[in-house]
Amino acid sequence: MDVQLKLLKTKKDYNSALAGLEQVFDAPEGTPEADQLDVLVLLIKQFEDEHYPIDLPDPVQAIKFRMEQAGLMQKDLIPYIGSRSKVSEILSGKRELTLAMIRSLNQHLGIPAEVLIRESQEPLPTALEDLDFSRFPVREMEKKGAFRGFNVRGAKIEEKAEEAIRWLVGRIGGFSAVPQVALRKNDVMRLNAKLDRYALLGWSLQVLQEASENPAPVRFRPDSLTDKFIKTLVSLSVLDDSPRHAHDYLNKIGIVVVALPHLAHTYLDGAIFITEGKRPVIALTLRYDRLDNFWFVLLHEIGHLKLGHLAGDTSWIADDLELPNTYSEQEREADHFAVQALLPEDFDLNTRERLSTKEVLQYASAHGVHPALVAGRIQHVKKDFRTFANLVGRGEVRKHFPAAGRGWSSAILKEDDNA
Repeated sequence: MDVQLKLLKTKKDYNSALAGLEQVFDAPEGTPEADQLDVLVLLIKQFEDEHYPIDLPDPVQAIKFRMEQAGLMQKDLIPYIGSRSKVSEILSGKRELTLAMIRSLNQHLGIPAEVLIRESQEPLPTALEDLDFSRFPVREMEKKGAFRGFNVRGAKIEEKAEEAIRWLVGRIGGFSAVPQVALRKNDVMRLNAKLDRYALLGWSLQVLQEASENPAPVRFRPDSLTDKFIKTLVSLSVLDDSPRHAHDYLNKIGIVVVALPHLAHTYLDGAIFITEGKRPVIALTLRYDRLDNFWFVLLHEIGHLKLGHLAGDTSWIADDLELPNTYSEQEREADHFAVQALLPEDFDLNTRERLSTKEVLQYASAHGVHPALVAGRIQHVKKDFRTFANLVGRGEVRKHFPAAGRGWSSAILKEDDNA
């Protein structure tokens, strides 16, 4: 058999390779033709991965579809796959198809070889085996830019929920990179009891996608977070575009900052992730477009990192900072860290019955911080969000994160206005 083996650069090359595959598909093991078969499979897969990333169905799904068409049970596949246990492992995605299995399924069930040689979908980790893809808020995620580059091919995104989520997971490195605790009850994290955990996981996936597309230029070293570094970071608050300066300053030591609107029913202010490469990612929802809120949430998440809260099996922490910090000691510690980092320990302006705008501005200037940090602290302690409302830097954050502008909803703006 004269089968040409060469890199596939055109559709004509691809079609020729498929024709060649048919010629050597039944080649006995150990023959030159069998070697040609192995090479052709690799060449075809490489071409399809590049040019047809989502055109063909997953091999396992193709087998299940054929079984349904023919009314076959799992036991009926034993002659083609080898044993009951192998059939079960193939259909659950725990075992890859061998060439022998592919030949047999092609010959006896008529499943196209080009479908069977495609790489199977990544099996779900044990912690995510019960994942229900239909529960992800994919429509809202799509509006916020989660699936840029994913082709639904004329279908509604809801009809392609599993494919879309798997595509997004692939963008961040696979299911091993997914914060699996997002779907488990957690009494330690500071999260709303009404939280939709699929929305939380969907938001987290998009955060990690944004971070993977915009990595930090250096690898993070924990000893970079010195007291001097934190003090310098806070001093940036006086600049007109301080959120952008803070983003860039943290990026220089390997910390990625992502601003992404929260999804409905997540009630989030921020989160911090440690990716598989030990790279920290701080995510801010900017739920309130105010400088005082931006700086407190940012320092709270940095506090989790500096205080060693992300260790062992804990690879991420999400926060709804409107809730009391009684959920865990680590939340109290992160709050205390942010409070101490932003203003002097002896700050006491909030104890005065009467305080003028001039005094607030003078205090901020004397201590090298933005007046919003002072005004915000006073509002928080006194639970009076009208006092010095003109000083908290309302509307001065989101504009510095234009990429995050995908999805700032009127609901979020209304929520901010009522703060």
